[in-house]
Order: sequence, then C-alpha cells, then structure tokens
Amino acid sequence: MAQKPLQNYIPALTGVRALAAYLVFISHYAYAFDENFPHGVQRFLNEFHIGVTIFFVLSGFLIAFRYFDNFKLTGDWFKQYLKNRVARIYPMYFLLTAGAFISYYFTHDAKTVNGFGSPIGLFFMNITFVRGFFDQLKFTGIAQGWSLTVEECFYFSAPFVFYFAKKYNKFWLQWAVITLFGAGLVMIFRNVNWYGFFGNFTFMFLYTFLGRCFEFFAGIQLALIVKRRQDKIDGQAKTWFTYGGFLAIFVCVWIMSILPIPKGEIAGLHHPFGIVTNNYLLATSIAVFFYGLLTETTILKKILSFKFVELLGKSSYIFYLIHLGWMYDLFHNYLNKWNDDIFELYDKWGKDWNSPFQYDNLNVLYAFIVLNAVSILLFKTIEEPLNHYIRQSDFLIKNKARNPENKSEAIKA
Repeated sequence: MAQKPLQNYIPALTGVRALAAYLVFISHYAYAFDENFPHGVQRFLNEFHIGVTIFFVLSGFLIAFRYFDNFKLTGDWFKQYLKNRVARIYPMYFLLTAGAFISYYFTHDAKTVNGFGSPIGLFFMNITFVRGFFDQLKFTGIAQGWSLTVEECFYFSAPFVFYFAKKYNKFWLQWAVITLFGAGLVMIFRNVNWYGFFGNFTFMFLYTFLGRCFEFFAGIQLALIVKRRQDKIDGQAKTWFTYGGFLAIFVCVWIMSILPIPKGEIAGLHHPFGIVTNNYLLATSIAVFFYGLLTETTILKKILSFKFVELLGKSSYIFYLIHLGWMYDLFHNYLNKWNDDIFELYDKWGKDWNSPFQYDNLNVLYAFIVLNAVSILLFKTIEEPLNHYIRQSDFLIKNKARNPENKSEAIKA
C-alpha cells in the first residue's frame, strides 16, 4: 500500500543536521587524538568536513521540496520567501558574529580579522555575508560562517533556478553555466590583489556558491525525483539506498584521506581530485543516502528521528556556529585555568595526581557536551522565539495571517 505523501517537515532529515555538524566538529579537533590513532585514521577524521556538503545538499532538497511547485517571481512572494530565510538564518548569526568582534575588542585575537585594517568595516562585511567572496577574509569573524555566504547565494538564486527549469527545461545546464561563470571570474580577478576576490580556482570551487552549486543542484534533483515518485514510495524495510549511500559517503572520505595534501593546505580536499570527489561524487552519494532516508524503513532512520536527536538537529545550526571560534576559545581558557588551579591545589596537598583537564582528548569531549548544552539553551531561548517573531511580524511584508479573513492566503514556510 502506498504511504501518505511526504510532509514538508521530515524528522530524520532534521537529525541528519546534527550528524553533519558533529562531523565538522570532529574534522576541526581530530588533532587532539593524534597520539591515539594511526596516521591513516587521523587523515580520515580530518576529512570529516563533509558535514558542510551534507548541509548544502540538504538545503537544495528542502528549498526545492517546499517551494518548487508554488514559487512565484512576484514581489510579495519573494519578500515572504526572503523573510522566512532571514528568520531562519540571520538572528543567531548576527548575534554570534557581534560576539566575535566584541571578543576581539578585548582579546585582539588576530584570526578574527586576519590583518584587515578596519575591524568595524570587516564586521559589516561579515554581517552582510560579503566576506565570503574574498579568499583572505573568508575565515574572519566566525570562521565557519563562510558557508553561510554560499547558502545565501543559493537562497537568492533558487527561485530563478526553478523558473528556468520549468520554463525552458534547462535544469542541469544552469549548473554548468554557473560554474563556468565562476571560472570566468577567477580568470579575470586572479591577478588582482583585492583580498583574494575570486583569486584562484581552489577558492572558487571550495568556498563559493559558483563552485559548489552542484551540491545544491543534487539536492534539488532529489526533491524533484521524490515529488514524482511519492505515489510509488512504499516505505518497506529496504536498505539499499540508505546504507549504500552511507557507505559511498565514507568511501569518498577515504579517497580524500589518501590524496596528497597540496603545499600550504591541511586536507586532501584541496587536491584537484579531492575537489571533484567532495563537490560531485560525495554530493551524489549524499543524495542517494537521503533518498534512502525518505523512502526506506531502517534502524538508522529511526535513530535520526528520535526526539532527542531531532532536538540536537534543531540546535545544530548554533552548534555549528559556536563549535569553533570565540565561544569555544572562552571555554578552553576556563579549562586551562581550572587545570592550573587543580595542580596548585595538589601542590598544597603534596599530591602527585592527574587533573581531569590535563588531557586534550577529554577536553574536546567536555567542550562537545557543553557546546551542545549551550546550543540547545540558545535555540530554546533565542533562536526559536526570534524565528517565530520575525515570521509573524511585518518585516519586509505585512503578515496576512493576523487578519482572520486572509489567514488562508498566508504563505507558509
């Protein structure tokens, strides 16, 4: 018997957000386990940046699944669409970015500005997502926030991608045109000393929407396939797509982990074939995995749909923004202070004991737990309330849902 059509909200895909964020966390702190694992395992963990690709494919799927059939290139529709995107992404990003620059005022942490002459100017480049177009500025502010420039570019372009896909039936041609446009910008600006604005092909392919658009197109294609096959999705206990796609994802990780790391880089991702593997092979594997989660009944799907995992997924955006940078550094400084205080206490007692804060791998575990707790707290007290407030406000467009007569006309997210 055919199951009911898929709803806009899919718990397992919310759980996947947590998985993606934790993979990125591991990639940034794998060094803490260098003494515990062989070099090959270290390299493997170092390529867990794949969580970013998971986010990109998921964004492509969700935006297409929700909007492809009902988008309208009208002023009101576009305002409502942008209002929903701002409500979802912007409040916490703005607040945490402001926190990063306030922290810089007191700490003068060089990595926050990366040598840029005007912290105030750089702050505005960060909160407007412009810094993501410059190779030398992409890691300023909240370093991992570069990916939000990619996301925002996709959000702005998605309705037009849908339009050309429907009107001219030229879906995949758009991906090729966008990528070639990015290559053209590199050819124009690679010899211009402007903070690395489209300064090289590695930057374009790894850190801009023009180079990474295939990942979003893979998600869009998945949404279109699922929409066409909803009446044929039976939800039986199949496993091929789920576990086959999951295995293929980590085969891609293994491929990147055995590639030579280019000079000055930190991962096989930066090797030319690493870029191909990450942007194309990995994105396809993730789309296959998602198709399995949507159409098959598996243990993994049930785990990702657990209420607590779902909560972790909902708060994973905040976790992603705070797991690296000023908030993590603040907690790490406290761990160092506590470690020193404990050893001073041991000296007074005349004891030669170990401190619970002297091991890097345990400190990473403590940080993981605390940052998850902080993420959930911020999600419940700030992100979720602000999200609802902006959606129900008159920001950009008057909220028609406030008028009972027009409630049926309100545009849903």
